[in-house]
Amino acid sequence: MTADPQAPSARREELLELAYGYVLRHGMAAMSLRPLAEAVGSSPRVLLYLFGSKDGLVRALLGRSRVEELALLAAVREQGGGPAEVVERLWEWLAAPQRRDLLRLWAEGYARALVEPDGPWSGFAAQGVRDWIELLGEVLGPAGDPTAVLATLRGALLDLLATGDVGRTTAAVRRQTAILTPHP
Repeated sequence: MTADPQAPSARREELLELAYGYVLRHGMAAMSLRPLAEAVGSSPRVLLYLFGSKDGLVRALLGRSRVEELALLAAVREQGGGPAEVVERLWEWLAAPQRRDLLRLWAEGYARALVEPDGPWSGFAAQGVRDWIELLGEVLGPAGDPTAVLATLRGALLDLLATGDVGRTTAAVRRQTAILTPHP
Protein backbone atom coordinates (compact mmCIF):
# COMPACT_ATOMS: atom_id res chain seq x y z
CA MET A 1 0.00 0.00 0.00
CA THR A 2 1.24 3.50 -0.82
CA ALA A 3 0.17 6.83 0.54
CA ASP A 4 -1.78 9.21 -1.64
CA PRO A 5 1.14 11.20 -3.14
CA GLN A 6 -1.01 14.34 -3.01
CA ALA A 7 -2.03 13.95 0.62
CA PRO A 8 -0.20 16.46 2.79
CA SER A 9 1.54 15.20 5.87
CA ALA A 10 4.15 16.81 8.06
CA ARG A 11 6.60 13.96 7.39
CA ARG A 12 6.08 14.13 3.63
CA GLU A 13 6.67 17.88 3.62
CA GLU A 14 9.73 17.53 5.86
CA LEU A 15 11.25 14.86 3.60
CA LEU A 16 10.36 16.86 0.49
CA GLU A 17 12.27 19.87 1.83
CA LEU A 18 15.26 17.72 2.79
CA ALA A 19 15.21 15.93 -0.58
CA TYR A 20 14.91 19.30 -2.32
CA GLY A 21 18.05 20.52 -0.54
CA TYR A 22 19.80 17.32 -1.59
CA VAL A 23 18.89 17.63 -5.29
CA LEU A 24 19.83 21.31 -5.30
CA ARG A 25 23.33 20.24 -4.29
CA HIS A 26 23.57 17.02 -6.32
CA GLY A 27 21.08 17.32 -9.18
CA MET A 28 18.45 14.80 -10.16
CA ALA A 29 20.05 13.20 -13.21
CA ALA A 30 21.58 10.29 -11.34
CA MET A 31 19.37 10.47 -8.27
CA SER A 32 19.13 7.10 -6.59
CA LEU A 33 16.66 6.48 -3.79
CA ARG A 34 19.10 4.75 -1.43
CA PRO A 35 21.69 7.59 -1.19
CA LEU A 36 18.92 10.19 -1.16
CA ALA A 37 17.06 8.39 1.63
CA GLU A 38 20.25 8.07 3.65
CA ALA A 39 21.05 11.76 3.18
CA VAL A 40 17.59 12.83 4.38
CA GLY A 41 17.42 10.39 7.30
CA SER A 42 14.82 8.09 5.84
CA SER A 43 14.59 4.89 3.83
CA PRO A 44 13.73 4.18 0.19
CA ARG A 45 10.63 2.36 1.38
CA VAL A 46 9.34 5.44 3.25
CA LEU A 47 10.03 7.70 0.27
CA LEU A 48 8.15 5.34 -2.04
CA TYR A 49 5.28 5.15 0.44
CA LEU A 50 5.01 8.94 0.78
CA PHE A 51 5.52 9.83 -2.91
CA GLY A 52 4.00 6.78 -4.57
CA SER A 53 7.04 6.08 -6.79
CA LYS A 54 10.38 7.53 -7.76
CA ASP A 55 8.59 9.39 -10.56
CA GLY A 56 6.17 10.78 -7.97
CA LEU A 57 9.13 12.02 -5.95
CA VAL A 58 10.67 13.63 -9.04
CA ARG A 59 7.35 15.37 -9.82
CA ALA A 60 7.13 16.60 -6.21
CA LEU A 61 10.70 17.93 -6.37
CA LEU A 62 10.03 19.72 -9.65
CA GLY A 63 6.86 21.16 -8.14
CA ARG A 64 8.87 22.34 -5.15
CA SER A 65 11.37 24.06 -7.43
CA ARG A 66 8.52 25.90 -9.15
CA VAL A 67 7.42 27.36 -5.80
CA GLU A 68 10.41 29.73 -5.83
CA GLU A 69 9.94 30.59 -9.48
CA LEU A 70 6.25 31.36 -9.01
CA ALA A 71 7.05 33.44 -5.92
CA LEU A 72 9.44 35.51 -8.03
CA LEU A 73 6.83 36.04 -10.72
CA ALA A 74 4.23 37.04 -8.10
CA ALA A 75 6.66 39.50 -6.49
CA VAL A 76 7.47 41.04 -9.87
CA ARG A 77 3.76 41.52 -10.57
CA GLU A 78 3.26 43.07 -7.13
CA GLN A 79 6.22 45.48 -7.43
CA GLY A 80 5.23 46.67 -10.88
CA GLY A 81 7.38 49.09 -12.83
CA GLY A 82 8.23 49.72 -16.45
CA PRO A 83 9.34 46.96 -18.81
CA ALA A 84 13.08 47.67 -18.54
CA GLU A 85 12.92 47.91 -14.74
CA VAL A 86 11.02 44.63 -14.44
CA VAL A 87 13.36 42.75 -16.78
CA GLU A 88 16.35 44.15 -14.88
CA ARG A 89 14.87 42.90 -11.56
CA LEU A 90 14.20 39.49 -13.08
CA TRP A 91 17.80 39.25 -14.28
CA GLU A 92 19.20 40.36 -10.91
CA TRP A 93 17.23 37.57 -9.25
CA LEU A 94 18.36 35.00 -11.83
CA ALA A 95 22.02 36.09 -11.74
CA ALA A 96 22.32 36.14 -7.94
CA PRO A 97 24.97 33.63 -6.78
CA GLN A 98 22.63 32.11 -4.18
CA ARG A 99 20.34 30.94 -7.00
CA ARG A 100 22.94 28.85 -8.92
CA ASP A 101 21.83 25.49 -7.49
CA LEU A 102 18.15 26.27 -8.11
CA LEU A 103 18.87 27.39 -11.66
CA ARG A 104 21.00 24.34 -12.41
CA LEU A 105 18.08 22.23 -11.22
CA TRP A 106 15.74 24.27 -13.44
CA ALA A 107 18.03 23.76 -16.45
CA GLU A 108 18.19 20.03 -15.74
CA GLY A 109 14.40 19.79 -15.43
CA TYR A 110 13.91 21.85 -18.57
CA ALA A 111 16.29 19.71 -20.63
CA ARG A 112 14.90 16.43 -19.29
CA ALA A 113 11.36 17.57 -20.13
CA LEU A 114 12.49 18.00 -23.72
CA VAL A 115 14.16 14.59 -24.06
CA GLU A 116 11.78 12.61 -21.83
CA PRO A 117 8.39 14.17 -22.61
CA ASP A 118 6.44 11.22 -21.20
CA GLY A 119 8.40 10.90 -17.95
CA PRO A 120 7.97 12.65 -14.62
CA TRP A 121 9.43 15.78 -16.22
CA SER A 122 6.46 16.00 -18.57
CA GLY A 123 5.19 19.54 -18.95
CA PHE A 124 7.85 21.14 -16.74
CA ALA A 125 9.47 23.17 -19.54
CA ALA A 126 6.23 24.10 -21.29
CA GLN A 127 4.55 25.27 -18.08
CA GLY A 128 7.56 27.40 -17.18
CA VAL A 129 7.48 29.05 -20.61
CA ARG A 130 3.75 29.75 -20.28
CA ASP A 131 4.21 31.31 -16.82
CA TRP A 132 7.03 33.59 -17.97
CA ILE A 133 5.33 34.55 -21.26
CA GLU A 134 2.20 35.50 -19.32
CA LEU A 135 4.13 37.74 -16.92
CA LEU A 136 6.28 39.30 -19.63
CA GLY A 137 3.22 39.88 -21.80
CA GLU A 138 1.60 41.80 -18.94
CA VAL A 139 4.77 43.83 -18.31
CA LEU A 140 5.58 44.62 -21.94
CA GLY A 141 2.06 45.33 -23.10
CA PRO A 142 0.60 44.66 -26.53
CA ALA A 143 3.52 46.18 -28.42
CA GLY A 144 6.11 44.06 -26.59
CA ASP A 145 7.64 40.75 -27.56
CA PRO A 146 7.63 38.50 -24.47
CA THR A 147 9.16 35.60 -26.42
CA ALA A 148 12.21 37.69 -27.39
CA VAL A 149 12.70 38.85 -23.79
CA LEU A 150 12.31 35.33 -22.43
CA ALA A 151 14.77 34.02 -25.01
CA THR A 152 17.26 36.69 -23.98
CA LEU A 153 16.89 35.87 -20.28
CA ARG A 154 17.01 32.12 -20.83
CA GLY A 155 20.01 32.33 -23.16
CA ALA A 156 21.92 34.59 -20.80
CA LEU A 157 21.03 32.32 -17.88
CA LEU A 158 22.32 29.19 -19.62
CA ASP A 159 25.49 31.08 -20.59
CA LEU A 160 25.92 32.27 -16.99
CA LEU A 161 25.48 28.73 -15.65
CA ALA A 162 28.02 27.41 -18.15
CA THR A 163 30.66 30.12 -17.72
CA GLY A 164 29.98 31.92 -14.43
CA ASP A 165 30.59 35.20 -16.28
CA VAL A 166 28.14 37.51 -14.54
CA GLY A 167 29.60 40.71 -16.02
CA ARG A 168 29.33 39.68 -19.66
CA THR A 169 25.88 38.11 -19.36
CA THR A 170 24.54 41.04 -17.36
CA ALA A 171 25.88 43.48 -19.97
CA ALA A 172 24.14 41.48 -22.70
CA VAL A 173 20.82 41.50 -20.82
CA ARG A 174 21.16 45.25 -20.19
CA ARG A 175 21.78 45.93 -23.88
CA GLN A 176 18.61 44.05 -24.74
CA THR A 177 16.72 45.72 -21.88
CA ALA A 178 17.72 49.15 -23.25
CA ILE A 179 15.66 48.33 -26.33
CA LEU A 180 12.59 48.14 -24.09
CA THR A 181 13.08 51.68 -22.77
CA PRO A 182 11.40 54.36 -24.88
CA HIS A 183 13.80 57.03 -26.13
CA PRO A 184 12.60 60.64 -26.51
